[in-house]
Amino acid sequence: MPRSLLLAILLLALLVSPVAGQTDAFDLTAALAAAQPGDVIVVPAGVHAGPVVVEVPGLTLEGQEGAIIDGGGSGTVLTIAAPDVTVRGLTIRNSGISLDQEDSGISGLAPRLTLENNRVENTLFGIYLKAADDSVLRGNQVVGMDLPISRRGDGVRVWQSPGVLVEDNHVIDTRDVVMWFSDNAVLRGNVVERGRYGLHFMFSNNQTMVENILRSNSVGIYLMYGRGLELQRNLLIDSNGPSGYGLALKDVDDVLTVGNRLINNRVGVYIDNSPREADAFVRFFDNLLAYNEIGIEFLPSVQRNTYTNNIFLENREQIAIAGGGELRGNDWAVDDKGNYWSDYAGFDVDADNVGDIPYRSTSLYENLMEKHPELRLFQLSPASDALDLAARAFPIFQPRAKMADEHPLMTAPELPAVPGMTEPSRLANMAVALGMMAMAALVLLAGTRRAGRGNSNA
Repeated sequence: MPRSLLLAILLLALLVSPVAGQTDAFDLTAALAAAQPGDVIVVPAGVHAGPVVVEVPGLTLEGQEGAIIDGGGSGTVLTIAAPDVTVRGLTIRNSGISLDQEDSGISGLAPRLTLENNRVENTLFGIYLKAADDSVLRGNQVVGMDLPISRRGDGVRVWQSPGVLVEDNHVIDTRDVVMWFSDNAVLRGNVVERGRYGLHFMFSNNQTMVENILRSNSVGIYLMYGRGLELQRNLLIDSNGPSGYGLALKDVDDVLTVGNRLINNRVGVYIDNSPREADAFVRFFDNLLAYNEIGIEFLPSVQRNTYTNNIFLENREQIAIAGGGELRGNDWAVDDKGNYWSDYAGFDVDADNVGDIPYRSTSLYENLMEKHPELRLFQLSPASDALDLAARAFPIFQPRAKMADEHPLMTAPELPAVPGMTEPSRLANMAVALGMMAMAALVLLAGTRRAGRGNSNA
């Protein structure tokens, strides 16, 4: 046999014979069809074609690094139709684009699901739970489709699914993270960026929102038609879209807002008919509202709100009333302790850190802006300063105060730490202050010496 022919036969045998350790191609659909309750299916690295449906209760899908389920641009990629299923470590991508069909990356249709450490990308809706009570969404990353915001689906949508935990997820470039008719949820440690409503609640009671970061959304958090809502140590920053609310409350009762940061929004907080019920409350304690166009904007009928130990820092307009008027029936101090206002011009003779005269929100120009919003273009201009100076000089023109804090704080209180913000240390602040004082002293000394030389030359 010629040597060249022998080499060809040997090479062909190597190509068609099994290699040690090599297995047949993994078929995810076949593995799911053969699975029993409680099985663990390890999905190997590679691209596996969707759509995929899980119908076995108690099943676990465990993705190895690089395991991808690709929907091919049609329909929902992964549907979970059985309870107690866990999906972990997978990349889910390329759903359809039909809003009316609600094409999704992951659609959960049964209780007690656990979806953790997955990446959902280029899907219309990211994760969609329907009647998936007591489910857990933890550590997932959801990246929306490159579509106009009006054409996107929600990054996370929870529908009629009480008791859900949404924790440590990162949602980018989607529409909303929305809770509809889903009571008793906890949302903790999530980051939501560049969407419409960072967190959106409709007809959902007993919601707890802790240490979430809402950044560069049109609205940070919108609470609507619910009761028993608690917000603690959240960061709501750069909400400057068409609405531009850091936090908005509409027809909600029993709201407790503690230790949050609302920074550089068009409106830090917007309040519409909240609370609704006569025995309900809205309470704001230990929050920072800083560098917003408007600190808090109220509708004129809002009552039974309580504010204490908050910091209102350099908002261009601290308090606004939509359409003008005066706020009545709200408390701006508790136990003779009010809030810190960066534009307070009072004094503290007895050194108890509480101003001896009330803080009153009175600005003729602000009152004009509430009736003529186009005047906001000239805010902080010489014209607005001149109007307010004239109103102070001639009390007949002084407008009625929009609100009064009878016990304003002289210094800003210490606030709880919030994720996503680096708090400047007191030592650093002291160093800056001392540096500025030293510079001022040098300027003053140089001026004194220059004046002395001028006098001697004369």
